[in-house]
Amino acid sequence: MKKDQAAFLKAMQSHEDKEKAIGSQRFFRTGPGEYGEGDKFWGLSVPVQRSISREYYSRLSLADLGTLIRHEVHEVRLTTVMMLVLKYQHAEILEARAEVVELFMNSMLYINNWDLVDTCAHLILGDWLLDKDWSILKELAAREHLWTQRIAMIATYAFIRKGVYQPSLEIADILMDHKHDLIHKAVGWMLREVGNRDYKTEYNFLLPRYKTMPRTMLRYAIEKFNEPVRQAFLKGSI
Repeated sequence: MKKDQAAFLKAMQSHEDKEKAIGSQRFFRTGPGEYGEGDKFWGLSVPVQRSISREYYSRLSLADLGTLIRHEVHEVRLTTVMMLVLKYQHAEILEARAEVVELFMNSMLYINNWDLVDTCAHLILGDWLLDKDWSILKELAAREHLWTQRIAMIATYAFIRKGVYQPSLEIADILMDHKHDLIHKAVGWMLREVGNRDYKTEYNFLLPRYKTMPRTMLRYAIEKFNEPVRQAFLKGSI
């Protein structure tokens, strides 16, 4: 193992909290048959991980990050995606950003829980696609892989922030009948973000779909609607 990788892992493990790690294993559903089955934790807080990511992202190469993102410990992978975001955001030339995106795309199997996805999908892949063909997101959404599908949905947040809603709406339609609540929550969240900026667009999207879409997805999507309208959606009386 390279010196800087070893130093990074030592810094991470110095904050190990075994009691918190046990709680994290429950929170991230690591039991048999659950979405985080078998994942391991050291019990680090997110603020600590962000601090370490800022300290080490410039010291570690992309090759280092490509190794670390495969680590068995959840917080190591999460801190690594934080560093990937920082690498991307601080890249001074397009080619350097492209290299980060390539590593991201090649590492999606290891971006394998909702917190990892939500930390980086829109800030790397979504941002990269803003001025490019974003149809790759539709391909990702169509794959039979939970985290890849969530990546596709959350990546559209970058477009929402720019006032571009079509990617979110199209990916939402692809995932509308998904069986997993983590996709229901992701889709509902992105629809809510659309509505926060353009109420009419979200309302018109929901109108022909709200009676058949998953209930959790609907609840997330209409969370910020005024109460009479929200209740009318929930009661199916719009």
